[in-house]
Amino acid sequence: MIKVASYNMRKSIGTDRRRRPERTLQVLCEINADIIALQEADRRFGARDAVLTSHLLAEHGDWKPVLFGMRARSMGWHGNALLIRRDAEVLNCEVIHLPSLEPRGAVVADIRLRGQVTRVVGMHLDLSGLWRRRQAHAVIAHLNASAQHPPTVLMGDLNEWSAGSGCLRDFAQHFTFAATGKSFHARRPMARLDRIMVTPNLTIQACGVHESLNARTASDHLPIWAELHPA
Repeated sequence: MIKVASYNMRKSIGTDRRRRPERTLQVLCEINADIIALQEADRRFGARDAVLTSHLLAEHGDWKPVLFGMRARSMGWHGNALLIRRDAEVLNCEVIHLPSLEPRGAVVADIRLRGQVTRVVGMHLDLSGLWRRRQAHAVIAHLNASAQHPPTVLMGDLNEWSAGSGCLRDFAQHFTFAATGKSFHARRPMARLDRIMVTPNLTIQACGVHESLNARTASDHLPIWAELHPA
């Protein structure tokens, strides 16, 4: 079994408008997932520095970032990042360039953890429904074109407010959604913007939204999580 989580951490700016990376890490420690997809993990301007520095990760958690090598001081790609257990092995990693009007991308990595290989995709899709569908098609096409098809989990902020149309309908043709629940807005959740999806060779044993006091103040999104077993 592996536990995965997805969190739009909003550059560690909380609902109190304070940037507190340590609080973000406290939330991640509460969830205690093996693999975490982060969105808005880098600062927006300048060198796009990672908000969660290697020093903070070493002090507060049992994770290391997957290094995609796109920017020297960034954790991921267009704010998307993956954290994995320190004893996990990265077999392969790459970025997916997504069609968009503003900078958007996704990250993908094959991770070996406790003898199990899992492909993980992290993404943050567009505010526009038309572009979200184009981006969903790009992610699906990228995975379909792969020579290997290990058990795969896709996670991220899809920005989809509908119950089952738009990009959700596109993804549902290939993946099963975890019934995690409403994650936005953190203070009063009204929408399921954040999603976890898996291929048929993974079984969702449990899932949910993490609603601690820290989580309700650390970002405008609540983290979501799922426990997965090979089917």
